[in-house]
Amino acid sequence: MAKLVKNPSIQSNIHDKITAKTGDEKVEVSEENVHGMPYLRAVVLEGLRKHPPGHFVLPQKAMEDMEVGGYLIPKGATVNFMVAEISRDEQEWAKPMEFIPKRFLPDGDSEGVDVTGSKGIRMMPFGVKRRICVGLNFAMHHLEYFVANMVREFK
Repeated sequence: MAKLVKNPSIQSNIHDKITAKTGDEKVEVSEENVHGMPYLRAVVLEGLRKHPPGHFVLPQKAMEDMEVGGYLIPKGATVNFMVAEISRDEQEWAKPMEFIPKRFLPDGDSEGVDVTGSKGIRMMPFGVKRRICVGLNFAMHHLEYFVANMVREFK
């Protein structure tokens, strides 16, 4: 929400899209209304990219010696991933420190970014692959619902 307050044009854009979908007379955006709102989803994904729920995932142990990116990770070493830093990598993201929801729309440079890690890992706010948070879909739905209602109520 702070990113929307600091970016009034983005906030206005999402507000306009919400009211176009729900109409001006509705008091609350329903859970059904948030489906099929790609810009709302883009705002939520960009928020998660910039501010993941946790800055680390659960640590893992290397089961055998392995080399990753030219570094030796010895068997038994504890490995952790800095989730927030992955989303700030300038090799993966254009202008990574800026709040740009358009990057998650069909014509954006991050279209198709998969938060589950099945198509590659560019961001992982809920972990990835086998160890992904089981509440991912629940969380995404409620984040979209929450953001839509907050923007509608407090534009």
